[in-house]
Formats: sequence, structure tokens, C-alpha cells
Amino acid sequence: MKTLFQLRGNTGRAGTVALATGLSFALAFATAAAHAAYPDRAIRWVVPFPAGGAIDNIARTLGDDMSRTLGQPVVVENRPGAGGNIGAEMVARSPADGYTMIIVGNGMSVNSELYGQLTYDPVKDFAPVSLLAVVPNVLVVNKNRRQEGTVKEVIAHAKASPGKYTYASAGNGTSIHLAAALFNSMAGIDMLHIPYKGSGPAMSDMLGGQVDYMFDSITSAKPQIDAGKLRAIAVTTAKRSSALLNVPTVAEAGLPGYELSPWFAAFVPAKTPQPVIESLNRAMLEALKKPEVQKRLALIGAEPIGSTPSALRDHLAKESQKWGVLIRERGIRAD
Repeated sequence: MKTLFQLRGNTGRAGTVALATGLSFALAFATAAAHAAYPDRAIRWVVPFPAGGAIDNIARTLGDDMSRTLGQPVVVENRPGAGGNIGAEMVARSPADGYTMIIVGNGMSVNSELYGQLTYDPVKDFAPVSLLAVVPNVLVVNKNRRQEGTVKEVIAHAKASPGKYTYASAGNGTSIHLAAALFNSMAGIDMLHIPYKGSGPAMSDMLGGQVDYMFDSITSAKPQIDAGKLRAIAVTTAKRSSALLNVPTVAEAGLPGYELSPWFAAFVPAKTPQPVIESLNRAMLEALKKPEVQKRLALIGAEPIGSTPSALRDHLAKESQKWGVLIRERGIRAD
């Protein structure tokens, strides 16, 4: 039989446990209540590039719908510069409360290789929310060039005349540049890279016939293709684009295994509470499923994806590894 001392000891321990349990429950309840109130003010969505491009369009399209779902404005703020690094650094240093997020592209996976030293860590300083969309690149030539109509012909001509043919890009390390660099590497050819300060100037010279090829974003290339000013040879993604269904992929047209899928995704500062991330993720996934949102994205050639935060984390790791190898192999540096 237990002594009085033992019973008192047990009662004391039980009381301590009960008190601790009560405090934990109260804390959990208070935390849940705080998160349940999220959001209670406007959310800032930073676009680290100028207004008007595909990344800006995606953020504004999704932000409009998310505002209605979340009950608070989602305000897009453009912070361009340094290949997206200015906006990324600002978000990385912002409070981890769910009221500042960023939309990024493949730069998130390559900038650490392209730039000598970043002021932020693409992995440690951010928490993933969701993959959003893919906007394919497309290999195009000027309408007046009749000597190439297929990927195999492009490769054959380049092999016959190393260093003769040129390709334009929107700048070193952009997806337009990397698409061509991967093409050169896998095909074993040597074409001359002509970097421009953005896709607009590069496209102007493509239309003028000053450069031979370009792996341009479908967003800016499709209007020129539809107008008959450019001819589409192949898209860079693993499957055909719904915006150019009659155009084959690079892989199926002559370079098996080739793929570059320019992706866009949402991140928040590291240590943002998981319930807040889940709220943002749900709002994004709901938006991406809506026909009116999909229709607006289709106008720029964007194909919705959506993902869990963990899937985005894995995707970033795989992309960083893949493009890191190519960047080091080709000696690519930022402008």
C-alpha cells in the first residue's frame, strides 16, 4: 500500500503535469487563434522584375483571385534589378509573418552559381509555398530563313560550321540563354551567344535578321509566330505546349532527353509559420484550378502547375543541381 508521502508526491506530480498540459493547451489555442485570424491586412507580393512580363502577369492574375479567397488585398510590388536579386534580398530580410512573399523563376536555382556572392541564401532564407506555372521557351528563326525547319537541320548546319551561327538571349543566365547552352552541350555544337539587355532588344534583332536563333519565352514569341514573322521549330519543355500544339518538343524532334521548363513559384521568408504557409498554398491552388484564371494564364502561354511546399523544395534542389553542372561546365557568369 502506498504511503501518504507517496500519494502526496504522486498528487504533486499529477498537478504539475496538469498545469503544464493546461499551459501548453492555452498556448496552442492562442497560437491557433492568431493564425486563424490570418490575414488581417494586405499581403505584399514582390515581383523582382519589371511590370509587363510573364512573371508579373502570373502574380497579378493569381493575386486578384487570392484577394477574394483570403479576404484581404494581395498587392503586387515590382522590385526589379540584378537578375531578381534585389527583390529576393528584400523579401529574405522581411518579417516572417506571411505578409510579404515573392514570386521567382529559375533564377532562384541558378543565381548562386551565376553571381560571385549573394547577400541571401536561396534555400536557408526562404520557405517554399507552391509551384505556380510553367511558361515554355520556343526555338524560333526569322521567317526569311528557309535553310532550317527542324531541330536536326539546326544541329547539322551548326556542326558543319562551328562558331558561325548565333543565338540571342535576354542576358547571361536567363532561361533563354540556358536553353541554348543546354542545346549546344547536348548536341555537341558551337553556336555564338549574343546576350542582350532583355528579351525586347533581342527580339528586335531576331526580327531584323541580325541573329540566327533564339530560345525565346513563348509569351513574347507567340505573337510574332502568329503574325508570321517568326517560325517555331520546337518547344523546350518535356511535353508540347497547349499554346503551340503543332510544334514538337526539342526532345522528340531530334535531341532526346533535352528539357528546359521555365517555372515560376512562390516563396515566403524562412520561419514563416506553417499554418500561414498552408493558407497561402490553399489560396494559390484554388486559384490555379479556376477556368477564368487558367484562361488568363493561357493568354501568355503559361500552364498552371500547383504543388505542395515540400514538392517545391524538392524541385528547387533538383533544378539547382542540374543547372549548376551546366553553368560550371560552360563557364557562364552573370552580366
